[in-house]
Amino acid sequence: MDQDHDTSPDRCAFVAPLLSSLLTLPMGLLAFFSAGMSPMACDSCGEAASDRFDASYGVAFPVFVTGLLLVLAVLVAGWALPWQRRNAARRVGFALLAPAVVVLDYVVFASLVDWP
Repeated sequence: MDQDHDTSPDRCAFVAPLLSSLLTLPMGLLAFFSAGMSPMACDSCGEAASDRFDASYGVAFPVFVTGLLLVLAVLVAGWALPWQRRNAARRVGFALLAPAVVVLDYVVFASLVDWP
């Protein structure tokens, strides 16, 4: 039978989303904590540098939070796929994509901020 049309149940379908969730959720929490603590980097800045930092952080943090919502959507998509063998590759793809999106999200955040 063609694997693309195999609708038989996949007993191991939960493994990839579970491992991805166990890796991605702590990574996202750590990235959120780091992004949230970033304003402390400019505590001792002069007024001009502080204004530049605050303006860039005001844009970067909402972009970062939106990226975390995208990460959550990718995790949910991995769990929500029907637990059939034909979806195994898609499920693994979503499982691998979720932690990669956390890293990409933090890189985008860090590049948007005008660090002192």
